[in-house]
Amino acid sequence: MIVAAMLTLAVGTYLIRLAGPLLRTRITFPPGAERLLDVSAVVLLTALVAVTALTEGGGPADAARPAGVLVAGVLAWRKAPFMAIVLAAAATTALLRLL
Repeated sequence: MIVAAMLTLAVGTYLIRLAGPLLRTRITFPPGAERLLDVSAVVLLTALVAVTALTEGGGPADAARPAGVLVAGVLAWRKAPFMAIVLAAAATTALLRLL
């Protein structure tokens, strides 16, 4: 039964991903809806980052985590290499927790 559920979810996921390219030319949105969809993606990603950076286990996170996220954000904005961003954020968080 678990294998059947996994296969059903896999096929469903594939069909949903395939529907995008196939229906792109058939479905059009008004310009206002297009702008709203573009902005909503940014808002959702920002909310995800905020929740992940500021909360831990249902409560507020310590000061080290938001500081690490801030360092990562600044380095990403300055177009630093991804590995440097991850290492700098982890080092910042670790050093602040050590202190």
